[in-house]
Amino acid sequence: MTAAHRITVADTDVGFDCVPGQTVLDAAEAAGWTIPYSCRRGACTSCIGTIVSGTVRDRRSGRPDGPDADALLCQAVPDGPVGIRPRRITHSGPPRRRELTARVYRVRRPAPRVVVVELRYPIGRRIPFRAGQYLEVRLPGGESRPYSLANPPRDNDMAELHVRIEPDGRFSDRTARHLRPGDLLTVEAPYGDTTVEPGTDPLLLLATGTGFAPVRSVILDQVARRAARPTTLYWGGRDESDLYLLDTVLRWARALPWLSVHPVLSRPDRTWHGTTGHVQEAAAARHPDLTGHTVYACGNPEMTREARELLTTTTGLAEERFLADAFVPVDAAPTPAPTG
Repeated sequence: MTAAHRITVADTDVGFDCVPGQTVLDAAEAAGWTIPYSCRRGACTSCIGTIVSGTVRDRRSGRPDGPDADALLCQAVPDGPVGIRPRRITHSGPPRRRELTARVYRVRRPAPRVVVVELRYPIGRRIPFRAGQYLEVRLPGGESRPYSLANPPRDNDMAELHVRIEPDGRFSDRTARHLRPGDLLTVEAPYGDTTVEPGTDPLLLLATGTGFAPVRSVILDQVARRAARPTTLYWGGRDESDLYLLDTVLRWARALPWLSVHPVLSRPDRTWHGTTGHVQEAAAARHPDLTGHTVYACGNPEMTREARELLTTTTGLAEERFLADAFVPVDAAPTPAPTG
C-alpha cells in the first residue's frame, strides 16, 4: 500500500494525511478541517491557497504547482509531503451529511427555462444546513448534480431547488422538467462552505439567473431571525425571464425596511426602464465605498470573478469579506458545480 502524504499548514501546528490520488480539500475535510470552498470543481476560486513547499498537480490538467504558486485545493493532488497556506482553515469535525430519499411535493415553472422543485423529507427526518449551502441529487450510475438550497435553514425538513434547464441535461432536461408530485429523488446534504453567517454589517448580494436560489435562503433566514441587517440585492440576467421571481422579491423589499432590490438586465427589450449592464458594475457604481461590508456573489463564474476583482480593488472591500458561489452549467459532466 502506498503511504499517505503529510499535509502541513504554514504558521500553524495543523497537519493531516492525504492518501494518494486524494485532493488536499478532501483530505482536510476527512480529517475534520474546513477550508473555504463552494463548487469543488475549480470554478469559484473559494478554495485557493498557496503551496509553501512540495508539489501538487491539478487533477484536471496534470499541471504541477510548486512553492509560492497558488493552487485550487479542491483540484490539488500532492506528489508527496506538501506545505500549504489556505485563506482560512478551521476545525469543525468530519462533515455531518445525510443521504435520504425525498418525495417531490410541488413543481412550479416560473419561467420557460426554470423549474422550482419542492421536496419533502421522510417524516421525522431533517438535514440541518446553513444559508448558502447546497445538496446533491444522486443519479443512476453514481453521478450526482448539485443544487443550492433555496429554503431558509429553519425549514430543514424539506428542500427547494431552482433548476435551470440545460438542453439535453441529464438531470435538468431529462428529469427535472418531467417531475411530478409523488416522484422520489435520492439526495445528500449539506455541502458547501461559502455561507452567510449572521451579522450586523451591511450585506451586498449579487446574483445572476438561478444564483438567486441561495440568496433567497439568505434573505428568508434573516426574516426568520427577525434580523434587520442592511441588505442590498442586485439580481441580473439577460432578459426579464431570467428574473423569474422578481415580483416576489420586490414585494419583500416593500415589506422589509432593511432590504433593497435592484434588477439589472444586460440585453433588455424596449419595454425595460430599469438598470442595464452587469450586476457587479451596477453595484460598484452605486456603492463606491464598501468598507465594512460583506459581499455574497452567486451566479456564473465570469460574474463572480469580475465582481471579486472589481469590488476588492476599487471600493475598499476586504478580500476576506467577498464570498462567491460560482454556478457552472455542467449537467452532462461527472463532477459539476452548484447550478442553482
